[in-house]
Amino acid sequence: MQYEDAEPIVRIRELKKDRVNFVLENVDLALANSIRRVVMADIPTIAIDMVEIHSNTTVLPDEFIAHRLGMVPLVSANCDEGIRYTRDCTCLSGCKYCAIELRLDVVCNDNRTMEVTSNQLEVVEFTTDSGSADNVQEGDEIAKRGEAFGNPVGKNDPSVPPVLICKMRKGQELRLRCVAKKGIAKEHAKWSPCSAVAFEYDPYNKLRHTTHWYEADERAEWPLSENAKEEEPPRDDEPFDFIAKPRKFYIDVETDGSLGPQEVMLKGLAELQTKLANLILALKPPAEMDIVPGAVDTGINGQTAAWAPVAGGVWDTGASHAGSGSPSRAGWGAPSTWEGTSPAQTGGAANWGTTSPGQATNTGGWGTSPTHNVWAGNTSPNVGVGNSSTGWGSSSQQGWGSPNQQANGWNL
Repeated sequence: MQYEDAEPIVRIRELKKDRVNFVLENVDLALANSIRRVVMADIPTIAIDMVEIHSNTTVLPDEFIAHRLGMVPLVSANCDEGIRYTRDCTCLSGCKYCAIELRLDVVCNDNRTMEVTSNQLEVVEFTTDSGSADNVQEGDEIAKRGEAFGNPVGKNDPSVPPVLICKMRKGQELRLRCVAKKGIAKEHAKWSPCSAVAFEYDPYNKLRHTTHWYEADERAEWPLSENAKEEEPPRDDEPFDFIAKPRKFYIDVETDGSLGPQEVMLKGLAELQTKLANLILALKPPAEMDIVPGAVDTGINGQTAAWAPVAGGVWDTGASHAGSGSPSRAGWGAPSTWEGTSPAQTGGAANWGTTSPGQATNTGGWGTSPTHNVWAGNTSPNVGVGNSSTGWGSSSQQGWGSPNQQANGWNL
């Protein structure tokens, strides 16, 4: 079968509320592994990022509890449009458009062991600091949030066990304020929507990408997975194929409940497509500004103008002739430096016409350039003014202050 000519195939074997198992065929190993990495680390979710402990008389220290709260998965459906990144918000210290506030206030008054779980976290209206509300830019993020947005996963759902935060005895209390923010797992693992991603190919190890360590019998000590039922076992006399590539991949994505498996895969593919588009755009070669008529040059001083030769071979930009020593005429030196000539004009003894970047009427062609006439006329860096041996100018004509030519070479 010619895999290069075949279309990619996705076959879903199992779909549940929090996981999906599928087979991906007729794609490269790089693409399949890219999907695995993107769904694990590049999909945004919300998670508790800051914890203010107001009172903690439990046996656990503040840092321990704060870490546990950060790992509690929060409902993040439509997170792309429902909340901003804090770096993109105009507020000073958080607002209702870029953060979610949760409160926990628990006191144990009974003579028993009390469990504090994620079900006791309550989403409240965000408390904005005085003075920071004036800088907030209004938006429609709140209208795009679901009813349970920001709540712990499985809250008030008897079929989902809550996350245990700590245990308390009589007389102990825990009061704190949490601020949840948007992020990705590249910053911290708490923002990953996946709890596990299984990825396998070539269950019989026909390609020998894996070296199995064994004592007596390799097949007995390395049992096959369930995915081996999808492929034919190798024959004992089958020769090794040196150019074979994996084309069939078995992927099992299990989420933590913050996003559904369907949303995780769709957002992962969209993120991968965006990354590839940005890569292609970055690798695209820049336009050849010096040969493309009408190309736009930003200029040295940020002025934008188009290059276009006009009558007489003058490289004009359509702007005024004030101060220009380059084709962009953006303010390098005197106005007459390249006027009347072009880089392609070959008049006189030099290939740059009768003038050069160093020749000018009043001032240096490049602004603060070498002394006048150092490169003028028929001279070059190897011959000084008046055919002398001071290649880049004598002591009275220092030019760029470069080395002088000696009989035995260049004096450095």
